[in-house]
Amino acid sequence: SSRTRSRSRSRSRCRQRRGTHRGAASGSAAAGRYRAPPPPPRPAAHRRRCRCPPAVVGRGAALRLESSATFHSLVIRDGGKLVFADRPRGPPITLRARYILIQDGGELHIGSERCPYGSRATISLYGRAADGAAVAGFGQKFVGVGGGGVLELHGRRPRSWSLLDKTLHPGGLRHGRYTSEKRWGSRGLNLRILDAGTGRVLAAGRFDTHLRAGECRRLLAFLALQPPGRVVAAAVGDSAARSLTLETRLLLRDRLRSEHIARLGYRQPWALVGILGGDALSTAEDKREYHGSGTTGLAVAQREFLTYDGTRFTVTAFSGWIKGSPLYLHIGEVIDGIDMRAEVGLLTRNILIQGEMEDSCYGQNQCQFFSFDTFGGHIKILRNFSSVHMSGVELKNMGQQILGSYPVHFHMAEDVDERGGYDRPTYLDNLAIHHCFSRCVAIHGTHGLLVKDTIGYDTLGHCFFLEDGTEQRNTFYHNLGLLTRSGTILPSDRNEAMCLAIRSHVYGNYIPVPSTDCMAVSTFWIANPNNNLIENAAAGAQDVGIWYIFHRVPTGQSEGRYPEGQAEHTPLGVFYNNRVHSNFKAGLFIGKGVKTTRASAEDPREYLTVDNARFRPHQDADPEKPRVPAIIDGLIAFKNNDHGAWARGGDIIFRNSGFSDNGIGLTLASDGTFPTDDGSSLEVTRSIFVGESSNFGSQGGQNSYWGKGAKGEYRTLPRNKTFPIRGFQIYDGPVRMAKCTFKKFTPTVDRYSSAIGFFMKNAWQISPQNNVSQILMEKSVGLKVFFGRSGQWFGNNDNDGDKMSIFHDLDGSVTGYPDTFIGRADNYLLRHPGCLTVPRWNGMMCTGRFAQLYIQARRPENLTLSIARATYSSHPLQLQGPVVMLEQAYIIQWDGRAPEDIILYPINFNRGDWLHIALCYPRNTVFHVVTDVYQRQTGMVHSIKHYFAAPSRASALNGTGERLFYFDRASGYLFVHLQAHEARKGHSYCSQQGCERIKITGAYVPRGVLELCPKPLPAEAGSSPAPCVPAPSQAVQGMWGPTGTGSCSCVCFTGSFAMLGYKGQAKPSWIKVLNHAGNQKAASLQHYVPLKLKEYQCSANAFSQNHSEHISAEAMVPHN
Repeated sequence: SSRTRSRSRSRSRCRQRRGTHRGAASGSAAAGRYRAPPPPPRPAAHRRRCRCPPAVVGRGAALRLESSATFHSLVIRDGGKLVFADRPRGPPITLRARYILIQDGGELHIGSERCPYGSRATISLYGRAADGAAVAGFGQKFVGVGGGGVLELHGRRPRSWSLLDKTLHPGGLRHGRYTSEKRWGSRGLNLRILDAGTGRVLAAGRFDTHLRAGECRRLLAFLALQPPGRVVAAAVGDSAARSLTLETRLLLRDRLRSEHIARLGYRQPWALVGILGGDALSTAEDKREYHGSGTTGLAVAQREFLTYDGTRFTVTAFSGWIKGSPLYLHIGEVIDGIDMRAEVGLLTRNILIQGEMEDSCYGQNQCQFFSFDTFGGHIKILRNFSSVHMSGVELKNMGQQILGSYPVHFHMAEDVDERGGYDRPTYLDNLAIHHCFSRCVAIHGTHGLLVKDTIGYDTLGHCFFLEDGTEQRNTFYHNLGLLTRSGTILPSDRNEAMCLAIRSHVYGNYIPVPSTDCMAVSTFWIANPNNNLIENAAAGAQDVGIWYIFHRVPTGQSEGRYPEGQAEHTPLGVFYNNRVHSNFKAGLFIGKGVKTTRASAEDPREYLTVDNARFRPHQDADPEKPRVPAIIDGLIAFKNNDHGAWARGGDIIFRNSGFSDNGIGLTLASDGTFPTDDGSSLEVTRSIFVGESSNFGSQGGQNSYWGKGAKGEYRTLPRNKTFPIRGFQIYDGPVRMAKCTFKKFTPTVDRYSSAIGFFMKNAWQISPQNNVSQILMEKSVGLKVFFGRSGQWFGNNDNDGDKMSIFHDLDGSVTGYPDTFIGRADNYLLRHPGCLTVPRWNGMMCTGRFAQLYIQARRPENLTLSIARATYSSHPLQLQGPVVMLEQAYIIQWDGRAPEDIILYPINFNRGDWLHIALCYPRNTVFHVVTDVYQRQTGMVHSIKHYFAAPSRASALNGTGERLFYFDRASGYLFVHLQAHEARKGHSYCSQQGCERIKITGAYVPRGVLELCPKPLPAEAGSSPAPCVPAPSQAVQGMWGPTGTGSCSCVCFTGSFAMLGYKGQAKPSWIKVLNHAGNQKAASLQHYVPLKLKEYQCSANAFSQNHSEHISAEAMVPHN
C-alpha cells in the first residue's frame, strides 16, 4: 500500500485520486485487498432489521472502492478517506447503505474539479421509515456531513438545460428525426373495452388517477357499466398511482384479476389484458419498475381471442417510458417581442444519489395525501464542515415529508464562502434533482452558497428554499425549476385539502383559510431579499414561480439573530434575466410574510402561516437611512394564470421586462399611501405588455382553461373565458409607468381585455400621484383603459377604490391630452363640465388640481358618512375615500350624531392648497379646534396652534391666513378652511416637517340628545358649476411627448385627488379594541365606511346662496 501511494505522487494530479489505494474496500491501509461480495437481494436487505454497528473508515485508512458494496451504515471519520475508483470501461459501482456519515476529518470523493468522474457511480440509500433509530442531527436514510467532513462529488458536466431554438409540435418536429406517432393513451389509466366475439371496441376512457382525485369515481362508474365477459385492455400512461385510492385498487384487482394493481407505484409501467369477471388464468399482466432514466423496459400484456366466425385476433396493451414524441406544443420562438422558448433539461448524470422506495405509501408517511412512498434519501450538511462541492450529480427519490430532510440541505452552516474561511467557496453545480419528495435545495441559516446550473423537477413543497429569513448573499445562477407540487411540511407548502386537514398546530378549533393561510408553494422561496437570482427559470408551480417572502423576525433556529423588521428593509440583491411562466397564482410575487408567533387564543393560526408584510428597502436595512430601490431587471413572465408579477411595498422598479398571456401582466401595489410608507413608490419602465399573443398553447395538461381568443382562434386562457384580462394593474399608489408598449388587448363578447386596469373590489384609497408617460398603444389594443362594471369578477364595483380609481396621463400618450387625469365616469367629486366622458372605458378625462383628505374619527367609531361637492350636492357619494377637487367646497354628513373627535389630514397637498369643509353637527355643539404637525415616525407633535370662532362664515373661509372656524347653528354646519402651509417633496404625501392636521373636538350639550331631521339630500339638483379648469384645447401631436421618464423628479404635477378615510367600524372580525390606562391614547385599526344619513339632517347644500352668507366668488377662482 505504501508503495502504491509513493508511485501515485509521481503521476499527474488527475491520476492522483484514482490511484489512492488498490484494495476494493478495507478497514485499514494494511488490511490487504479484496473484492466486496455482490449486494444481497434488495427486498431482503431492504426490509430486514439489523442492529449491526456501522462500518468505519477511520484514522490511517485511505480506501478506493473498486466494485459495488452494501453496508448497513458507513461512517468516515478521523482522517479516513473513501474514493470511488474511476474505470470508464469497467462496470458501474453502487454503494448501498442506510446512511453515510462523514465528519471529524473524514472524506468521501467521487472525481474532482479538475478530473471529473468518468465512470458510472451510484449511492443508494435504503430503509423504511420505521427501520432503526434516527441518528441525532441527521435522521434516517442520509448522506450527512458534520464538522470537519469533506464531500467532493464531481461527475461529468453536460449542458444542464437550455432553450429550444425551434418550435416542437405535438408528435415531433415537422422536419427532422422525430416522427409523428399515434398514441392510444396518456397520463393515468387508459382502458379499452372490446366485444370478445367480434373484436370491436365498445368503449374507451382515460382516467387521470395521478393528479385528479375525482377520477377514481369516474373510473368506478365506467366499469360498473361494463357487463362481465367483455375483453378489457388497460395500461398506464405516464403515471396513475398518486391519486389512485385503495378502494379503486381493490375493485380493479377483483374485476380484472390483477396481481399488481394494488401495489402499483409512482410511474411504474403496467399493462393488462383480460376478461371482465373472468378468472386469473384469463388475464395477461406485466409491470416494470420505474428507473427515472428516461427509458425503461415496456410492460406488455397480450392475449389471443377467437371471434364468432373463428377468426383469431390479438389484443395488446403496453406501458413504459421510452424515447418518444412530445404530447404538447413547445414554443421555440420569440413571439410578439417576448422570449417564450421552452426550457429543455437533462435529468441524467453519471453520478447518481437515490433513495430506494417501496411500491406504495405506508405507515405514518401522510398516506392520506400520497399514494406513493415519500420516505426518500437526503443529504444534510452542518456547520464547520471542511469542504463540500458537488457538480455533475443526479439526485432522485430524495427528500422526506419530514421537517429537515431534503434532497440537499445546508443546515445552520453560516458563512460558506470566503467570509466563513473557505478558500474554495461552497457550491452546487450542474445537479439534476428530480422526482423528489420534499424540496430541491434547502438553505437554512447559511450564507454565501452558489447554486448553479441545477435542475429541480417534479418535487413536493418549495423547491429552492430559504428557511428562516436570515439567509443572505446566496446566488442562484442559471437554475431551472419545473413542476413544483404541494407538500405537507409548512402551511405555505400545502394545498387546500392539506390545509384543512392538518390542524395539529393551530390553537383550539381554528379552521385554516386555505387561500390566505396556505396555498403558496413556490419554485423559488426567497425569505430574505439580499440574495441573487440571475438567469433562472421557474415554470409549472402549483402556486408561484419566484416568491420574495418576508419574516418580521427570524424564525426557527435563527430566532433572535436579527432585529425586528430587518428583512423587510434589507435591499434587494441582484435580480437579472429571470423567466417565470405557466404558474397558477403568479410568476413573480414580491410581498406577504409568514406568521412569526406561535398559535394562541389571540391569533390561533399555525406558526409560519402566510401573513402580511411589506417590502421597503433602505440602506443598511435602517428605515431612517435613504431608500435603496429594488431593481427587477429583465423579467419574462408569460402564461401565468393569475399574475405575471405582483409587487407590494415601496421603491421597486421593473425595467426591460416582458409580460404576455397572463391574467394580469403586472400589478404594482405601492405602499406610499397614507398612513403607510411616506415617500415610497413603484415603477415599471421600458417593458412590453401583450394580452393574447400568437402562442396559442395546447389543450390538455394542467391548464383546463381553453376557449376562443379575440380573433376566434382556440387557445389557452388565464382563469376562464370571462376573466377580465389586464396588462398593467394599478393598486394604491403612487405607481408610475414610462416608455412601455402594449399589444393585443382586445375585448370579446365573453370578457374585457384592457391595457390598463385597476385592482377589483378595492376597499382602499388610491393615490392621485399614479401616472403614466411615453406609452405606445399599438393598433391591436382595442381597450386602452377600463374601470370595470358591476357583474362577474367586479362584484358591485362599488368599493372606495373602485369608485376612486385614478391616474395622471402626464404627456397625453394614453388619452391624447397632456396633463390629464383619468377617473371613473360617475365620480362627481372629480367631474366638472370640462371633463370628456369615454363610455367604453367607463371613465372620463379631466383636467384639474387634486389632493387627498384623510379623516380620523372617534366617539363613536361605528358611524357611516357621505360626502358631496357643494356644486354637485345632488350627487353625493357613499365612499370610504372620496375624491375631492382642490379649492372647492365639500359637505360631510353622518348617519348619526357626529363623532366627538375628528382629525382632518390634508394629504398630497402642496403648500397653499386648500379646501372648504362643512361638517354636520347637532345644533347645540361646543367646539375646540387646534392645528398641529404630526411626525409619524417619531410620534412627536409640534407647531400646535388654536383655531378661534369667527363672527361669520365669510371671515372663516376667506383664506387670509387666520385660523378661524364658524358654526352656523341654524343649519348645523361647522365651516373650516383647510390649507397646507408646508412644502411637500417628490412622492411624499406629507411635508418633511410632518403631517399637518386639524383636530376638532365637539361636545354636545346635553350629551346624548339626537335630533331627527328630514331627508338630508333632496332630489333636486344644485346649480351647474362653471368649469374650474378648461378642458385641453388640443390633443398631443405625437405618441412621445417632451416629459420625463416617470422618475421621482419628474412627477411634481400641480394637483391630486382627495381621499376621505374613516377610522373605526363596529366589531369587524379583524379589529382589536385596546383598553389603555387613563393617560394613554386609545388605539384601533384604520377602516373606511359606507355612507348614509339617518338621525338628523343638515341642509343638503351648506354653501347654497339661499343662506344668509355665501362664499365669495374670489374664493372659488383656482390658483394658477
